[in-house]
This record gives sequence, structure tokens and C-alpha cells, in this order.
Amino acid sequence: MNTYYIIMACMAVMAVIVFVALFFFKAGYGYLSTSKWGPKISNKTAWIIMEAPAFLFLLYQTIRFAVSGADTGNSKAVLYVMAGLYLLHYFQRSFIFPLMMRGKSTMPVVIMLMGLTFNTLNAYLIGGWLYTEAPAGMYGTGWFHSPQFIIGTLIFFAGMAINLHSDHVIRNLRKPGDTRHYIPRKGLYRYVTSANYFGELTEWIGYAILTWSPAGLLFAVWTFANLGPRAKSLTEKYEQEFGEEYVTLKKKHLIPFIW
Repeated sequence: MNTYYIIMACMAVMAVIVFVALFFFKAGYGYLSTSKWGPKISNKTAWIIMEAPAFLFLLYQTIRFAVSGADTGNSKAVLYVMAGLYLLHYFQRSFIFPLMMRGKSTMPVVIMLMGLTFNTLNAYLIGGWLYTEAPAGMYGTGWFHSPQFIIGTLIFFAGMAINLHSDHVIRNLRKPGDTRHYIPRKGLYRYVTSANYFGELTEWIGYAILTWSPAGLLFAVWTFANLGPRAKSLTEKYEQEFGEEYVTLKKKHLIPFIW
């Protein structure tokens, strides 16, 4: 087994461990912020440092592949489009989303470093699959017309739209200078506590389908392993702060009408 698949196997095991652990140890940032996770830095700075490696490393892999002129037996147009969708998401998360943040919230350095490590490894797995490990001929030009690519791309962009709209709702819950907490109620927040997380999970399920790859599947699994327990913790936090006002809304944690 080569290094690529060893790292993938380790990441799969870690996803299970993280999923279980996060039900007991709440990731202390954002609404769940605590002092238990050690030193903190500006949330905006932390987000850029944490998310940018995902964008920069896959961009580097893509440029290196393009310059090398390597022929993997797959359509370069298809590979670049699939890489481009990943880069589109992470450009927004790395360089646009943080700059739109309001307030002066902070993030523990240790959480930032864990996110940075995961994002770098995930970019390695996605890029490694596209440019090295994907079977020759799997991604011919006909892949653009395949059910996997069409359905997956539609799901990906639907998830992105949900994610962006949900972030917009959260950003506009309070006016500048207001530090109180409010219950988000617009969009899919009518049905779930964490509509933004649902959007992100939907994106990466779509990406797993449109690439039809083990790397894409692992990313979708990791997304749920990370965001699922956090969504449940957020529900508990809202119920603790708002009591019956929140409980009577009967929101699910992450997936509308299901969980």
C-alpha cells in the first residue's frame, strides 16, 4: 500500500474518533466559545490561516500538474473543473468569508492548528486522486455528461447556495455593536439549528458524487463527523440559553426533518 492510501486509511479512522470525541469535548469557538482550549487569536485571522492551505495546496498541485505536461489518461478539462469547484469553495472560505465576519470573536490556536492540518491533508488527498491516483480513462470528456457529474454538481451548488445564504442570515442577526444572541429563523434555520453546516455537508456530498472518488467520499464523511456533533451541541446551547422559546421550535440539529 502506497503512502497515499495509508494517509487515507488513517484519516478514515480519525474521522470515527473525532465523531465520537466531539460528543464529549465541545469545540470551543464561535457560539460554543470557552476558555478551556487555551490561547486564542482573532477569529478572522484564524479562519484565513486555517482555511487557506486547502486552497493554496490544491492550487499548487494543479499548477504543478499543468506545468509537468503529464498524461494520466484522463481529460485535463475534467480534472481542472473538478479541482476548480474545490478551489471555488475554499477561495470563498479563506479570503471572503473571514473578511465579512462581524464582531471581535476569537478562536483557540489549537483548534486553528487542527483545522489547518486537516485542510492540508484533505487537499493532498483530493489533488492526489485527481492528478495521480484516479484510474486512467475514468475521467474522459464524456464525464461531463455522466449522471454522477451532473447530479453531483447540482447538489454541490445547491449546498453552496444554502451555505452562503445561511452565513448571511447569521451575520445579520444583530446590528453593529450589539453583542446579544438571537435565534436565527430565516431560510433553512426554520428547520435546523445549523443550516450553514447542512449547506456545507450538502456541498461535499455533491463533490463526492461528481468526482465518484474515495477522496471525495472521505471528505463528505469527515464533514459529517466534524459538523454533526457540533450541530447537536449548538442545539443544546440554544436550548440552554433560550429555554422553551427554542425547544418549541422543534428544530432538528443538522438535517431537515431527519436529525
